[in-house]
Amino acid sequence: MQIKFLGTGTSQGIPVIGCACPVCTSESEKDNRLRCSIAIEIDEQNIIVDVGPDFRQQMLKNQIKSLEAILITHAHNDHIIGLDDIRPFNFAQKEKIKLYGSEEVLKELKFRFEYVFQQNPYPGAPGVKTIAIVEDAFTIKETTIIPIKVKHGELDVLGFRIQDFTYITDANFISEEEMEKIKGSKVLVLNALHHMNHHSHFNVKQALAVIEKIKPEQAYLTHISHQMGTHRHTSLNLPEGVDLAYDGLVLDC
Repeated sequence: MQIKFLGTGTSQGIPVIGCACPVCTSESEKDNRLRCSIAIEIDEQNIIVDVGPDFRQQMLKNQIKSLEAILITHAHNDHIIGLDDIRPFNFAQKEKIKLYGSEEVLKELKFRFEYVFQQNPYPGAPGVKTIAIVEDAFTIKETTIIPIKVKHGELDVLGFRIQDFTYITDANFISEEEMEKIKGSKVLVLNALHHMNHHSHFNVKQALAVIEKIKPEQAYLTHISHQMGTHRHTSLNLPEGVDLAYDGLVLDC
């Protein structure tokens, strides 16, 4: 299984034109972050987690030519608004793309993208086959996926565990019951917005506390805000076994 980080930033995670701060003036590609998403490749099948506004750019940049399924963590714009751009995959594969999400998320998608879900959609509209995540585990092409239920403020969000890899974005609370589902992961990816307190995201200190509790072999911080600072400077202050993720990072799990 190969994991590729397509984006590790937030809507405030991309350098701002005209700004003279260290992030915006950095020449490192690791400080240029698209919106949060990963590609999971298993037996040449690609599963994408979230389709934000940078989805098309991410597919082209990473030369992803096939799409088996999409997992949606939650229905905030920076995780769903690129759904319309799946249509080239529909054309190439001549089939609908499987779209997984909680019942609440699928209901929101049907409202936000009404034209996609009409009984007789406009020719060329994106085609999806929705599948509600309602059980503790489900499979895609014989790959078992365990949903992890977390809180993003008052909003329910799903993380996902596949084999020894767990991916959680947009969280500020994980119950003890859900923690048990994560334990044993060799690689944990967890959101850390920046260093300050936030009402719906872990900050760095809080994320490190969760990582210490789970004790993975390796952890990566993602969903990184502009206010985090540069990749180089922030990395100097992280403990051993914890790194900032960056766009283009590839893991073999």
